[in-house]
Amino acid sequence: MTDLRIRAAVPADLDSVLAFWRTAAEGTSISDDRAGVERLLTRDPGALLLAERDGGLVGTVIAGFDGWRCHLYRLAVHPQRRRQGIGSALLAAAEERFVRLGGRRADAMVLVRNERARHAWRAAGYGPEEHWRRWVKPLTD
Repeated sequence: MTDLRIRAAVPADLDSVLAFWRTAAEGTSISDDRAGVERLLTRDPGALLLAERDGGLVGTVIAGFDGWRCHLYRLAVHPQRRRQGIGSALLAAAEERFVRLGGRRADAMVLVRNERARHAWRAAGYGPEEHWRRWVKPLTD
């Protein structure tokens, strides 16, 4: 994995990240647009981590920390690069970031229907907390 580079995204990366998510990420989010990702980088510049290999984007994870909780979103690996340790390397970088910031526990957004993701998260030491339910309310149309 020495040829894998993990770094924080910068504004110049946004178009390639959004295109990458259309190929590699499962599902969509209300914030999957340039304005949404720009707000993320402005609010928490180190939150969006990119994995690159051979000059190309091969993985992402959002490691957001609000000062109290550590949240993981958009762990995505290019379909042709899966099972090569990229996701594990991204999670390790995210967890290291959380520890540096004083985080104590990380949680991940995982689609119920995404069986592959559930196996990957479980292998990384994460597990569901069935006694919690995510409640949402869209703030815009």
